[in-house]
Amino acid sequence: MISKTVYILGFVSLFTDISSEMIYPLLPVFLTSVLGAGPIALGLIEGIAEATSSILKLVAGIWTDKIGKRKPFVVVGYIIAGISRPLIAFANTWHGVFGLRFLDRVGKGIRTAPRDALIADVTSLESRGTAYGIHRSMDHAGAIIGPLLASFLLGYLGVTLHNIFLLAAIPGVIGIGILMVGVKEPKIHKQESEKKIFHPIRDWKTLSPDFKLFLLAIFIFTLGNSTDAFLLLKLSNGGVPVAWIAVLWASLHIIKMASTYWGGKFTDSFGKKKMMILGWLYYSVIYFAFSQVNSLIPLILVFLAYGIFYGLSEPAERALVAEMVPPNLRGSAFGYFHGIVGIGALPASILFGWIWQVFGAPYAFITGAILSLTASLLLIKLGKR
Repeated sequence: MISKTVYILGFVSLFTDISSEMIYPLLPVFLTSVLGAGPIALGLIEGIAEATSSILKLVAGIWTDKIGKRKPFVVVGYIIAGISRPLIAFANTWHGVFGLRFLDRVGKGIRTAPRDALIADVTSLESRGTAYGIHRSMDHAGAIIGPLLASFLLGYLGVTLHNIFLLAAIPGVIGIGILMVGVKEPKIHKQESEKKIFHPIRDWKTLSPDFKLFLLAIFIFTLGNSTDAFLLLKLSNGGVPVAWIAVLWASLHIIKMASTYWGGKFTDSFGKKKMMILGWLYYSVIYFAFSQVNSLIPLILVFLAYGIFYGLSEPAERALVAEMVPPNLRGSAFGYFHGIVGIGALPASILFGWIWQVFGAPYAFITGAILSLTASLLLIKLGKR
């Protein structure tokens, strides 16, 4: 049975993503068309923002184990992001967007590892794939509503980009309210926090060889997993109008929502490792396809097919992290997981943007495909040592 806490956190993510995704799919166009930024600037903004977010996930993950609390981190993280996100409306240069995007990701970094650990805390081992699938599907549901709402406001009501960014504050406030009222801390945290606390450097050797191999595979994959903002730029360059980019972004999240829900359920029976390998191989195929397609219809089809990757990988990744460490190190393990993603995120997006600008988009996508394939081959060795 899935705890009601999982569903409450799912609704929090739903409203938060409505807020976030009213802005995100419009941001590459806003940066390049309104503020005059190029692919390198876009890669720098997203790379540094995501790297900061993931490094803070490591810090917050260790800290949540140390004090035995999850909810304070989750609340503070959502509040910081909720305040900073709509202020993008007042940015006059890409540097201003960079600062606010950075602050938004600080909030995400503070909340994510404690939230993921909280889901594991309230869920039995045999149901964690399902629990993470439910949460991720509700998260993606918000990412469906947000772009569609932005598209309606932009295309039919004539609302400006700046005012859309301001209106994005409303669902963010609703999500924070649900979180503060609905989520209760399980008592298990205080009991577990009395055990040995994980330290990021001193106790690195206490990690199992399998978990270290897992983190290495995650890092290599992340180097090829640049920000999805480049996919939106690819659509824009392929001739998709701004309003329809938001619609396609919402459509992508419909596929993400369905695939993560069913992918989570399938993970519990098929196996977490096999699901991750399948997901990363699929990602490699999709990125190779992106390197080859330029005409409008094939490009849209590949873009939508990309959404299946999330169902194959997201629930399996999180369930595997929760399984590979003892309960008192769960927050730290998620911190390490997201921290490794952050270490790879900055060079991944900067490298992708540089290859795109210097050699062309096909070479950037092929590079991502090769790195994903390499990571999936490394993951095969997991559990064999």
